[in-house]
Amino acid sequence: MEPLYGPIRDYAWGSRSAIALLQGRSVPSAGPEAELWLGAHPGGPAHVDRAGLRVSLCDLVRDEPGQWLGQRVSERFGRRLPFLLKVLAADAPLSLQAHPDAEQAQAGYAAEAGRPEGQRNYSDPHHKPELLVALTPFEALCGFRDPTESAEALAAFGVPALAPVVAALREGPAGLRTAVRTLLGWPVAQRHELLAAVVSAPADGPDAELTRRLATAYPGDPGALVALLLHHVRLVAGEGIWMPAGNLHAYLSGCGVEIMAASDNVLRGGLTPKRVDVDELLRVLRFEVLDDPVRAPQPVAPGVDWWPVPVDDFALHRVRVDAAVPSVTLPVPGPRVVLCAGGSITVDDGAGALTLASGEAAIGMSSGAALRIDGAGLGFVATSGLR
Repeated sequence: MEPLYGPIRDYAWGSRSAIALLQGRSVPSAGPEAELWLGAHPGGPAHVDRAGLRVSLCDLVRDEPGQWLGQRVSERFGRRLPFLLKVLAADAPLSLQAHPDAEQAQAGYAAEAGRPEGQRNYSDPHHKPELLVALTPFEALCGFRDPTESAEALAAFGVPALAPVVAALREGPAGLRTAVRTLLGWPVAQRHELLAAVVSAPADGPDAELTRRLATAYPGDPGALVALLLHHVRLVAGEGIWMPAGNLHAYLSGCGVEIMAASDNVLRGGLTPKRVDVDELLRVLRFEVLDDPVRAPQPVAPGVDWWPVPVDDFALHRVRVDAAVPSVTLPVPGPRVVLCAGGSITVDDGAGALTLASGEAAIGMSSGAALRIDGAGLGFVATSGLR
């Protein structure tokens, strides 16, 4: 195993304490720290040491795919690490967004060839399913809930302009497309007036509180109302949420470990000053009720659990070693990225052992033996989902 050094992204919604505390640094940090990236994504590659220099993992994977990826991963995904592991720390709501499936991503990327970057929805031909596991209490919006519940939440504001949206939602799932299109297509000049009427309405309850909170953070953004069409979930540490293609979602607050297919393809749906392509978003969204977006960890062995997902780009295991379970052997294939999320762990893939403190990471090549983890701490192991 080798030390892996990941960049921290300073998006404005990031926390000034969560990642710093995870890494044992003083708080508050100098600025917002939103995401720690541990992968070979060209927008923020991690690095490893080579002859006293930090070398991009992107370059190593591209130039030495046999060593870093192995034959099976290379044949399936080409010369790229198919997953990206992150620590995500949100102090403010992120944008409402959805991701295309593989077929949509390939077609969209090809169709937009030649367009200026600012007018593109697709930056690569890959899908971007995501799994997030909470490290702290975590709040998110994820997947369409029962439309009749959303209808009652919007009707409670008593705003006449929302009547067509309420009527569409009372039709059930068949009315979801109309409801989303109506809200996101609201004339820009009237959006502030609509949200002002909603915020000042006497409606009470968690739905009204959420809308007022989002409308305050993003004045005049109809995403504050689209949010009421989604499940509002609160995770405890260890619970996860799975975000498949076509699933509208947004993170609101908290810190978690996120793993995703390595792609930048995002279709935004509000709660952002960035471009929202309503037509393309509607084409990608799956207008169906998501029964339960929360994923509980599934035990694999003493000290080991995971959150199974139906893709082969990635898999995520959590390992806890302590006095009761001082050592764990995890027979997962390489390449493997390991993050220590608390305490201290020693990871050994047969090519070399490495001790990690909280917030530190390591990577092992494809040819390593079964991964052994010792110590007293918490670790997350990211691999491809190929078995």
